[in-house]
Amino acid sequence: MAESLSLFASFNDINTIDKATERLEHILFHSMSPKVRNALNSCIAAHEGQVRKSGIPYAVHPILVSCIVAYYGGEESMICAALLHDVVEDTDYDIDWIKDEFGSDVASLVDSLTKIVDIRKEEFPSNHDTNEKLVAAALSFRKMLLASIKDIRALVIKISDRMHNMLTLDVLPEYKQRRIAEETLVVYAPIAHRLGISSIKNELEDKSFYYIFRNDYNKINNYLKDNRQNLVLKLNNFIAKISSLLMQEGFMESDFRIESRIKRPYSIFLKMQKKGISIDEILDLLAIRIIVNNEIDCYKVLGIVHLHLKPIVSRFKDYIALPKENGYQTIHTSVFDESSIFEVQIRTIKMHNSAEFGIAAHWKYKNTGMMPSTEWISNLQYQDNNSNIEEFYELAKNDLYKEDIIVFSPAGDTYTLPVGAVALDFAYAVHTELGSYAKEVYINNLKSSLLTILKSGDIVRIITGSNLEPKCTWIDAVKTSRAKSALKLQCALKIKEIEQKSAINILSTIFFEQNLNAVETFVKENNLINQIPKATKDLDFLIDIKNRIKNSLKNNVNFLSKIRLDRLKLKRQEFDNLIIYSNHTISETLFDYCCHPKHNDEILAIKNGSKVFIHHKLCERAFLEVNDGARMVYVDWKEDKNSSYKVIVALEDKKGTLATFLNTILKYDCNVIGISYSGYKSQFMTTCEIIFETPLKDIKSLKEILMKNYKIIDFFGLKDAYIQK
Repeated sequence: MAESLSLFASFNDINTIDKATERLEHILFHSMSPKVRNALNSCIAAHEGQVRKSGIPYAVHPILVSCIVAYYGGEESMICAALLHDVVEDTDYDIDWIKDEFGSDVASLVDSLTKIVDIRKEEFPSNHDTNEKLVAAALSFRKMLLASIKDIRALVIKISDRMHNMLTLDVLPEYKQRRIAEETLVVYAPIAHRLGISSIKNELEDKSFYYIFRNDYNKINNYLKDNRQNLVLKLNNFIAKISSLLMQEGFMESDFRIESRIKRPYSIFLKMQKKGISIDEILDLLAIRIIVNNEIDCYKVLGIVHLHLKPIVSRFKDYIALPKENGYQTIHTSVFDESSIFEVQIRTIKMHNSAEFGIAAHWKYKNTGMMPSTEWISNLQYQDNNSNIEEFYELAKNDLYKEDIIVFSPAGDTYTLPVGAVALDFAYAVHTELGSYAKEVYINNLKSSLLTILKSGDIVRIITGSNLEPKCTWIDAVKTSRAKSALKLQCALKIKEIEQKSAINILSTIFFEQNLNAVETFVKENNLINQIPKATKDLDFLIDIKNRIKNSLKNNVNFLSKIRLDRLKLKRQEFDNLIIYSNHTISETLFDYCCHPKHNDEILAIKNGSKVFIHHKLCERAFLEVNDGARMVYVDWKEDKNSSYKVIVALEDKKGTLATFLNTILKYDCNVIGISYSGYKSQFMTTCEIIFETPLKDIKSLKEILMKNYKIIDFFGLKDAYIQK
């Protein structure tokens, strides 16, 4: 990693094409192929006269991107594509010219890269257009992922491109710096992690952290600077002790090397936020890495370390026997030494190269170590088929960002899942059908709930049933995008079925129950099966269908003898926070005991005499009644003038920050009804919970402003169906 940092640092002084070319030649050991030389000359010619915001010739950027690609072992086509990656978009050259000049392989890579619209090339939305910003970022993100499925090499080039952009971010306006850094942190750094390229992933994270949370970054960085001498002294003493122990136990000085590091600023920040602690309380600021020649030596070193120092058993992880999904292999342990805790990583030279360079190590070191899995890309494609763009973005971030656990099938197959995954996540990871029909689970031979959180090393056996039963209330409980997407799809189909039956029941109730068959016949004869669910949510559509049925029955003598046409008109009837539309008189509305719909949840109304019982649309008990042709009426929530919300915010621990925050929400006609401090008060931040009411209809605008200016941990509505106004 030190070498890669040296590479990135060397770019600081490169501001001319000649210097950039010299750096590329040095990385290629002065043996640039004719094809790469041609691509270099074409890059310089194509971008002639173009400059970046810094005033540096534009060609310097693609040349330095090609330096990163070459350093990470990129072969000739990748280096050429890196040099030409902006040519099609920014100059008069096209893909056909690249194909004729450099071949179809280079052209295909450049085409994939061109489809990934770089964030600095986009027209940035205004500070208020947060929704548009999200959609634009998500679209760019999706396009990048799906384009890269064709060739993983394009993704490595794109990561290298983003790495150089982050190194040159200072020249941009602050809001652009933040926007680019945000996308880098939630998209590019996690992808670099999934590709196993930790040296780029770590640098992207720290750079992004600096631009997004500059004050937090500076506080942590200043702490590390102020305490650096003491921390380095501790590390050096610990390294000397470990070296002495290894040589006492038979290792030669040439059999191992030891690297040390102080935890990175972004990693420290995450730990502080996750555990609610100050930097002084972080136990694993210091770490060493012992690199040996073979796997057996890894376990010998582990034995020596554990025999002579006190290990923290809960922090031991063997990623050699059970590698991570991205191919990462290293033994992790933590030990006490002289009142300090040190993390110790043990790996071979091959594992080290694979950890630093990930998938790129297979080009740089000729197929060394484990090949990182690319199954996560197909998982994202699966999401793309079943989610709207915002959901895709959120699910993809979750899948990429999670730490991993490894669990086993009864046959011994390993499955990588995010920390916090439940048994149902495992079922969907094995196969979508297994998840959909999962009925029971045995974890380590003990019968458990399908929502049991799994631990690394668990053996999981799923028992299936014969019926597909959508588990709609479990969507928030599962962690993987595959499980969430499958459940959402099943529940959408279930709701459509319920709405279809409910619409027919509502119409038959309008026509005084006995005309259920007449309504069903009308719907089928007029091919309204797919549209009829709309009648449960669209009053105008319901009235239109009602009138069409009435007109079709005008010549029906039996119908006319039983029903007066003027009795079919729907009347608006209000009950607290509900509105009923029916041609029957309703005396009261009641929320049944079996389900608990919140305000604005999807609901249905079952008529019993003059009373109406309200259920959540996915209530199983209600479904049985709906399926049996229950009498039903059209129901909707009454628009409430005031809605209650809770916001949880981390405020800087200094005078006046709470008052400033309250003034911000008061500008939006919010009435604060409760304030409380919760969680741990660190030296930097204080967590505060605020409950407020507001008549604001577009709550998203307030939420977006708060998210932009404050560290919002959570923001949600408190309105419940049982709170009557």
